[in-house]
Amino acid sequence: MAGAPSAVQDNRAPGNFYLRDGDRVVFYGDSITDQRLYTTFVETYVVTRFPRLKVSFVHSGWGGDRVTGGGGGPIDVRLRRDVIAYQPSVMTIMLGMNDASYRAYDAQIFNTYAEGYRHIVSTVKSALPGIRITLIQPSPFDDVTRPPQFEGGYNAVLVRYGEFVKQLGEREGFAVADMNAPVVAALGKASAADADRAQKIVPDRVHPGPGGHLLMAEALLKAWHAPATVSAVEIDAASKRVVQAENTSVTGLDDNANGVVWTETDNALPMPVNLNDAVVALAVRSSDFVEALDRDELKVTGLSAPRYALKIDGEELGAFSKLQLEKGINLAVLPTPMAKQAMAVHELTLKHNNVHFARWRDVEVPLETDPSSRKQAAIDALDRLESDLIAEQRAAVQPKPRRYQLTPQ
Repeated sequence: MAGAPSAVQDNRAPGNFYLRDGDRVVFYGDSITDQRLYTTFVETYVVTRFPRLKVSFVHSGWGGDRVTGGGGGPIDVRLRRDVIAYQPSVMTIMLGMNDASYRAYDAQIFNTYAEGYRHIVSTVKSALPGIRITLIQPSPFDDVTRPPQFEGGYNAVLVRYGEFVKQLGEREGFAVADMNAPVVAALGKASAADADRAQKIVPDRVHPGPGGHLLMAEALLKAWHAPATVSAVEIDAASKRVVQAENTSVTGLDDNANGVVWTETDNALPMPVNLNDAVVALAVRSSDFVEALDRDELKVTGLSAPRYALKIDGEELGAFSKLQLEKGINLAVLPTPMAKQAMAVHELTLKHNNVHFARWRDVEVPLETDPSSRKQAAIDALDRLESDLIAEQRAAVQPKPRRYQLTPQ
């Protein structure tokens, strides 16, 4: 039986999602951006949620950076080489952790930060008219799972810096993402649930692990109005009718003695999240990540048996009661074939970013003044390799038909 029609497939993101077809995004920041974790999570979300959207991503974080620059050179060198050269249409900026100098609030230090931040914005706007900038309020110093090192704590200083960032963004008409408050709230919940493991979300109090970065990625994606839904399907088994098919198509629906079967082709994939990592799982449970960004809903009514086993492409995912299926289950938190496909996409995200990092940090920057004629050939070869990996990533994310089966237990 034919399912409800899916949305027209094109290269536009639905609704008011911030990114557009053809965008190039540069992520700019210090060592927290240089970890290439929240940035690659954001990239993989965009690629898996909008497989036909043509957006490229460049990661330009450098450890130790401040608004004045750092190990990669003075700020104007960094901006020219690591941002403007890529001609992005979108840029994100997260700076502040190093700028506040890991001490109590100091007005002179803050003024240097504010002046330098404004310089970054004005320089980029002048060089790239029409660029869309997202300012990021600095991620937290963990004063939650461990006691502050001085009265009031360092994160309170970062919050003050973040207020400046927010106000600057509002004046400029930029998008603003708060990577501080949501992570602090999650750290509090995690600490109440498992104090020892909660300390591993931001293990050195500065640089989050994957679980912390996942929550930071959520904050940026929320600022970009990212949708929660991967797909949503509702089936009435008794009448063999597809009641809802959002962002997917459903065909071949049948209900017989062997159970309920159908084929589903989703237009998106769930976010690949490694819930086998206990720290990541704790961070996810302590946040609204799943509700906010990762809903892959399946609801089946009109069932006759009290319990059913669910298989997708022959892989058994568990048994669910009739009541659970009537209320709906979120497939995004299960190890489905779609989740495995998404994880393979994320691996390619990491690979192409690693190649770009080698091109940038091992060749372009250290050999900037080297006269060798082979330098550019090496850069070009790495660019081609990265392009090949991105092509693999985009091929790997394309929708596939999946065969579903609910069998009475």
